[in-house]
Amino acid sequence: MQHGDLKKWMSDQEIMQRARDEGRVVLTHDRDFGAMLAATQATSPSVAQIRDQDVRPESLALLLTMVLRQYEKELSEGALLVADHARLRVRVLPLNRS
Repeated sequence: MQHGDLKKWMSDQEIMQRARDEGRVVLTHDRDFGAMLAATQATSPSVAQIRDQDVRPESLALLLTMVLRQYEKELSEGALLVADHARLRVRVLPLNRS
């Protein structure tokens, strides 16, 4: 199943709710999921957003393996991780903390 096929079946909100219900991390190239976390001040689910333009599996394998292992604790507790091959940023949820 391709990503486009999944989007026909589930809205972004449904994807986030399912990830929250099942304790999963949303892995995406789409910036909308991070925006949803900020707008709703949600504490879950965690989102790992890959911003790199080269999204071929062989290109992303090393990057994903490294960041998912290194930030496993933060992702299990609720975080937004934004990564590309040049930089990485992790923010604990909720994003709009005072």
